[in-house]
Amino acid sequence: MELIPKLEIGWLNGWIPICLLYLMLGILRCTFPNDVVKRLWDKSGWSKRRKVFIYIGSLLSFAYFGLIIFTPLKIGTYVFIPGIILFTIGLARFAIALFNFKNTPQDRLVTGGLYRISRHPQQLMFFISFLGICIAIGSWFALFVQIISSVFLHARILAEEKACLARYGDSYHTYMKSVPRYFLFF
Repeated sequence: MELIPKLEIGWLNGWIPICLLYLMLGILRCTFPNDVVKRLWDKSGWSKRRKVFIYIGSLLSFAYFGLIIFTPLKIGTYVFIPGIILFTIGLARFAIALFNFKNTPQDRLVTGGLYRISRHPQQLMFFISFLGICIAIGSWFALFVQIISSVFLHARILAEEKACLARYGDSYHTYMKSVPRYFLFF
């Protein structure tokens, strides 16, 4: 791992796992019913303050994407295999979380599958996928930017929880007490 990686245009850069992730997301999004897609990207709980945090986090994400796209994968080094394994685990579980969401009726709270161990498994697995990419490119700086971006994007999760409390009331409040937000952290 190095602090600031050497940036270059190349065929074996971090853009490969990013493309795989967004290709999978795009295919799933196109095959899911419109009501599920609308519910996935619901912005009803976003206050003005949260929108600012979310937009800052999104801008940091774009900077982070640029860094990853122009950083070569560290193929043949000790960081590549663990990074790709982490990326693959995150990607597979991200897809599982999306299917858990899709297969729950719209009028019911999603509590099955990965939602039994985390209230936000999609965001958690997305984070794990990008953590794997940071490790596979061997960049401490990319990891730092990812963490800072995630801190700002935490506002999105708080907004989702606010919307779920408004929609599901006591059942979501009970769910919040029994299932951690991020796997281990309530």
